[in-house]
Amino acid sequence: MRLGLLLPWALPLVFSGLIFRWFFEYNQGLVNNALIAVGLSPLPWLTDPTLAFIAICIAIVWKTSSFVALVLLAGLQTIPRSLYEAAEIDGASRWQQFWEITLPMLRPAIVVALVFRTLTAIQTFDIPFAMTSGGPGNATETIAMYIHKTTIDFLDLGYGSALAVLMFLISITATTGYLRYTRRDPGQKAH
Repeated sequence: MRLGLLLPWALPLVFSGLIFRWFFEYNQGLVNNALIAVGLSPLPWLTDPTLAFIAICIAIVWKTSSFVALVLLAGLQTIPRSLYEAAEIDGASRWQQFWEITLPMLRPAIVVALVFRTLTAIQTFDIPFAMTSGGPGNATETIAMYIHKTTIDFLDLGYGSALAVLMFLISITATTGYLRYTRRDPGQKAH
């Protein structure tokens, strides 16, 4: 089961992007073939800005959800069974056990998953580039793709470097925010 969960995460990013590009291709893609099979008309997935964004989001969620699931599974396995047994003896419902035991004990794993997913979301390049090259127009262009275009295509190394530093600062700020939240006393309420 764990191997099956890790398979999407283990595939190279560009390969995943190319697979999903084929899935969402207008004439021969699996998604449009399925739409036609149920009596609907095919959609221009990779040439409509909104649909291209949705297609890329689906590809990225498929690619990264296995890693998040594995991190959460590891977090769930660290919760002692005795806590649930004690709560059950005290008359706690399953819902109360989830809110009072599972969620607080799973918070570090959730934060680790959020940190990794936030950093990779900020730095996403491969899947959108393989699927649409930032198009149609620049509707699906990410920060990393813009930095690449600025430095490689336009040879503006100074501006590209400044953008890379900005992306680094955004990544550090997001990570610091998550880590500060993790270090907070669990009894404190968010302000």
